[in-house]
Amino acid sequence: MSTAREQPDPRATLRGGLPDRYLTPDDIAEIFEVPKETVYQWRRKNVGPPGFRIGKHLRYDPADVRAYVTQLKTADHNAA
Repeated sequence: MSTAREQPDPRATLRGGLPDRYLTPDDIAEIFEVPKETVYQWRRKNVGPPGFRIGKHLRYDPADVRAYVTQLKTADHNAA
């Protein structure tokens, strides 16, 4: 039996309940299907979901990511 904890698909975060962990830049890249460098560019340009640092590590609160997606969907719907 494996003792390593299997990581859930981060895209399920946006479809289902919030995970019990903060998301990494790799998770964000996978969720939005963009290269990880794009995630870092978003951060430098102050676009994309808001992130925060824990020491030298960049993390994203799943609730903030969900709010960001909701904001994008609302803006897109209003523009249509």
